Amino acid sequence: MSASLGTGVFVLSLTSIPICYLFNSLLSNSSAEAFFFAGCTSVPSLLISARFMLKKKAPEDPLFYLYAVYAFLSVVNLIIALEQDNIIDGFVTFYLKEADPHINTAHGHVVSYWDGSAHYLMYLLMIAAITWGDSYRVIGLYWVGSFLMQTIVYILGNAVGKYGTQVGFFFIPQILYIFVSVWACFRVFSQPSARDTQSTDILNTVRKNLLHRPLDLVFIICLLLAFMFCVFRGLIALDWSCKWCHDYTQQYEPYLKDPSAYPKVQMLVSMLYSGPYYIIALYGLLVPGCEWMPDLSLVHSGALAQAQFSYIGASLHTRTPFSYRVPVSSQLVFLLVNLLYTLVPQALCYRCCTQPEFFLRPTAEKKED
Repeated sequence: MSASLGTGVFVLSLTSIPICYLFNSLLSNSSAEAFFFAGCTSVPSLLISARFMLKKKAPEDPLFYLYAVYAFLSVVNLIIALEQDNIIDGFVTFYLKEADPHINTAHGHVVSYWDGSAHYLMYLLMIAAITWGDSYRVIGLYWVGSFLMQTIVYILGNAVGKYGTQVGFFFIPQILYIFVSVWACFRVFSQPSARDTQSTDILNTVRKNLLHRPLDLVFIICLLLAFMFCVFRGLIALDWSCKWCHDYTQQYEPYLKDPSAYPKVQMLVSMLYSGPYYIIALYGLLVPGCEWMPDLSLVHSGALAQAQFSYIGASLHTRTPFSYRVPVSSQLVFLLVNLLYTLVPQALCYRCCTQPEFFLRPTAEKKED
């Protein structure tokens, strides 16, 4: 396949800009059902256009077409975020009036930026990998983690937050998106690993004592600190009566008390998701032969990147009520702590994927199993 396939998908995704403007102009006085119908008709049109454009070069992997549609929708999400910030106008005005209230919260607003930037880049990279016949398992697993975190927080936040009773007609396509994406997650997990099989001699030379692996020792210390920070914020979300928790919330992260419930749900999901991961990762760094470690680190790093991007952005955004925003005097400490907490899993993921020898098992061990 040629690179023109990926270029075609990129150009096709940019057609969302005139399409959004046209739909907004035509449906500004119509109902939500009319807008939903227009959106549903645009997706098949995109698929037909993609098929006509690709002709005989069309890839066999169905995820190519799914990612092409998702890339189109990612640009739409970026348009939504830009119009909410009054950077552009007249593209999705009608949708913002009729949409799920979650979109108009600080959390939903920042998530739109994540979808329109990080997810868009991931889709293009996966499309490029499919186009060239390469494995897209690495970037795919990163997207899986990001999607799972975003979806879990979205569903639980709507269920327990103050916007749960206002979920309307546009919740239906969100559910459809979730079901299709879950299928895509299983498809990504079924991709073969691209790691090279190492010989027994090479593995034995790499399996050194922890004291002879200073980088892994640093990671273990960082994981312990990340685990404590993760549990600490989870306890704050559970309204744990402790002076430290109260003072920290007031001075550094008042967004945890936002009545929309999304930050509380985010912290609880992170504690139940990241907390066990840190314990498992400590085991993986201590005991050689944990072949699941690179894949698990990819999924978790993607999840935490999405979670922290949404949380940090919403904590500072003007859509968050002033009393729940990070105080100006504490913003530097807030950003430093949260950025370091975000970078630890990313660095560990890079170490696991670029130097996976410690996590591979000799062929003799696999045969015995």
